[in-house]
Amino acid sequence: MLFLHGIGGHRHHWREQLPVFATRFKAVAWDARGYGDSDDYAGPLDFGLFTQDLLRVLDFFRTQKAHLVGLSMGGRIARNFALRYPERVARLVLANTTPGFDAMSPEAMKKFVEERKNRTPESMKALISPHARPGAYDDLLASFRALRQASYVKTLEASVAQDRAAPIEKIRVPTLVIAGEEDTVYPPALARDMAKRIPGAELLMLERTGHLANLEQPEQFNQAVLDFLSRHTAR
Repeated sequence: MLFLHGIGGHRHHWREQLPVFATRFKAVAWDARGYGDSDDYAGPLDFGLFTQDLLRVLDFFRTQKAHLVGLSMGGRIARNFALRYPERVARLVLANTTPGFDAMSPEAMKKFVEERKNRTPESMKALISPHARPGAYDDLLASFRALRQASYVKTLEASVAQDRAAPIEKIRVPTLVIAGEEDTVYPPALARDMAKRIPGAELLMLERTGHLANLEQPEQFNQAVLDFLSRHTAR
């Protein structure tokens, strides 16, 4: 079971998940290229390389199929992987994410990049709900302070330019879409649309939750994912 962090995160964002899921699965969280302890590569980023990186991770663990749980950018990577390599995905969880940046207006895309290039500790508070668990904001702030700015910026630019119009109607693995009712980055309407477009997808809307559901409401998030996996395993 592989957990994929968002664009400002790293693998430690999943520390509230790994011990819980490790009782039932081999639970792993990665650092995407350029984040945490993973190397970056010279030159501009091809967003599709994240898909190939994920394939290398599964091959490293010698697993034919994995449950993928991705948040925000991690959800976009997991979604692309499920479209490219459906035979390698058992179940898919897409949290606080988007079907592609064409779903946003040009003005919204420009705002998205500019706001993230100029993040401050104060502006980052808007990412999470004021109802988030104690410590969630501190975890978020620590991850942004650890960012490598060059890697972060080129990921932003590649996302907006390249990650567009994903044909999510072609996803053929059981999928759970999770959204936060107070998410100001990817509003709930995006999640509802995604769940309608993905055949058989389930939608869970978490109350009192912003953009980082697994950090803000870990107990609710974990239980929702466990219930989803249990239902589909039983089937």
